[in-house]
Amino acid sequence: MALPALGPALPEIVLAIGAIAMVLVGAIRGEKATRLLEGVALALFALTLVLVLSGTGRALTFNDGFIADGFARFFKVLTLLGAAAAILLSADSLRRDGSMRFEFPILVVLATIGMMMMISANDLISLYVGLELQSLALYVVAAFDRDNARSTEAGLKYFVLGALSSGMLLYGASLVYGFTGTVTYPGIAAAVQHGHAGLGLIFGIVFIAAGVAFKISAVPFHMWTPDVYEGAPTPVAAFFASAPKMAAMAMVVRIFVGAFPGALHEWQQIVIFIAIASMALGAFAAIGQTNIKRLLAYSSIANMGYALVGLAAGTVSGVQGVLVYMAIYLATTLAAFACVLLMRRDGKPVEEIGELAGLSRTNPWMAFALSMMMFSFAGIPPLAGFWAKFYVFLAAIDAKLYVLAVVGVVTSVIGAYYYLRLVKVIYFDEPKPAFEKGDIGVRAVLLISALFVMALSLLPAPLLNSAGAAAKSLF
Repeated sequence: MALPALGPALPEIVLAIGAIAMVLVGAIRGEKATRLLEGVALALFALTLVLVLSGTGRALTFNDGFIADGFARFFKVLTLLGAAAAILLSADSLRRDGSMRFEFPILVVLATIGMMMMISANDLISLYVGLELQSLALYVVAAFDRDNARSTEAGLKYFVLGALSSGMLLYGASLVYGFTGTVTYPGIAAAVQHGHAGLGLIFGIVFIAAGVAFKISAVPFHMWTPDVYEGAPTPVAAFFASAPKMAAMAMVVRIFVGAFPGALHEWQQIVIFIAIASMALGAFAAIGQTNIKRLLAYSSIANMGYALVGLAAGTVSGVQGVLVYMAIYLATTLAAFACVLLMRRDGKPVEEIGELAGLSRTNPWMAFALSMMMFSFAGIPPLAGFWAKFYVFLAAIDAKLYVLAVVGVVTSVIGAYYYLRLVKVIYFDEPKPAFEKGDIGVRAVLLISALFVMALSLLPAPLLNSAGAAAKSLF
């Protein structure tokens, strides 16, 4: 039997070999290896990023179960950047709180391998393998601060609900296999040509949609998100909000567009419902929040709804809108969580929104950066968040999904209230004592993310062009 060509999967293989080496070093040196392993993880991500960017064209391997194309490369770049940022955000913060252990960078690397596998999965089996590799690492990461009851509770909730969603996804995959006779996306697409989707197959699509909706924390499978974001250490919450969301959204788009193009009408209704429910809940539930991490959790739910608006269109321009949205969401979210990590007084983190009062007078640069992220989240022009929403809503209008676009605009206006409330607290309330000087890694992530958002605000064309090319490769 001929061995498969390993070139398309070289970035994942490099990460896997690196993870094994990291485990050996950690087992031999113990906690003394923590800083070394953080550096090794960052070096691995940099090397993998180079390998991903050096890829061209479209290549398949492992019996066509793994695909490397422009779409996969786009999302892998975002995932690797999010994972690297998580290491930078966590290094000194977890160490100061006494919860940093050498296993953390190893778990992040293992989770990243699973995410990249999810992005390149071209059949339901490789999808599930990648999904479980990512999930098993994230279950541990969520409860990483094992001496903290809230962190342990967050990990348990994520584990129980994650196991439930994996079971639903697996059941849906078995139904799809039973009614199509194949697990490969091209094979499923060929079996569902011309809209001939039977009732059993529709049930399979529904169960798969339920499983993947959990992974992107979309309504009605969002219930874990606020509790996990609040209970887990802030760097862990930042990781959950960034890299895994990139991989999960890539997985959702590839499943529906790649495997079920002939059942567009069936899955479009599901995606429209999830998008409307997520946008509405994210807009209304965040209004009464006083904890900034819970606010960002509900903001994340709403943002996944906005991204799904582009997917609901089912067109190249719709997928292009999703890619643009996720890139801008990644930068904005990392900058927002970097600001949350900079909220420390007397050596302890503070998370209440009221603690930001008068920040413009005690730390004007941080106040400007956080306010800019809030304006971007709200979709106020000319910031990058406006372009993100503009392209997904435009795709929905082109697909004649007028109600979906209108609901998106209305919920954006409602959501702007709680984003602008933060700006009001920062600039107009009586100042609280200044925060401590932050870690260099956190400040670096904030600076780079803020510059990226500003650059996209002024010149969105490069991102739009690369997203357009990636979207076309999927079709």
